Amino acid sequence: MKDLREKIREISKRYPDMRSAIMPALYLAQEKYGYLTREAMEEVAEILGIPPVAVYEVATFYTMYNKEPVGKYHIQVCTNVSCMLLGAETLVDHLRKRLGIDVGETTKDGLFTLSTVECLGSCGTAPVMQINDTYYEDLTKEKVDEIIKTLKEEAS
Repeated sequence: MKDLREKIREISKRYPDMRSAIMPALYLAQEKYGYLTREAMEEVAEILGIPPVAVYEVATFYTMYNKEPVGKYHIQVCTNVSCMLLGAETLVDHLRKRLGIDVGETTKDGLFTLSTVECLGSCGTAPVMQINDTYYEDLTKEKVDEIIKTLKEEAS
C-alpha cells in the first residue's frame, strides 16, 4: 500500500496549483489518521510545499474534516432548511436520547459520534443523514432506530 506522501504527490500532479490539491490531500490524511491533528495538517502542507495556514484554513472551514477523534460510526444529520422543515431537529433529539450523547459527543463505547451539518446535498430526499460514507434518506424515527440497531449488531 502506498504511503500518504506518495498518494498525495500522485494526486497533486492533477492540479496546476498545489492549493487545489489541499482537499483531496486532507481527505487522505484523515483516512490514514482517523481525524486531522495539527501535525497531520502540517504534514500535508509540507508534502504540497505550501504554508501550513493554507491547509489549516481549508480543514477548519469544511465540516467533512474531523479535527477531533470520532466514533466508529460518525452520524451527520443535515439540519439545513429542507431537512429542518421535514423533521431533522426531531431526529437529532431522538438520536441524542437513543445514544445518550449530545451533538459533538461520542458514545462511551466509541461506536457513535453525533454531528449536525449544514447540507448534505440531498434536499429531495429530506431528512437525510450520512454515517461515514453512506447516505440514509427519507428518514423517520423508526428508520433511524433500525439503522442504529443494524450498526450495533455489525459492531459486535
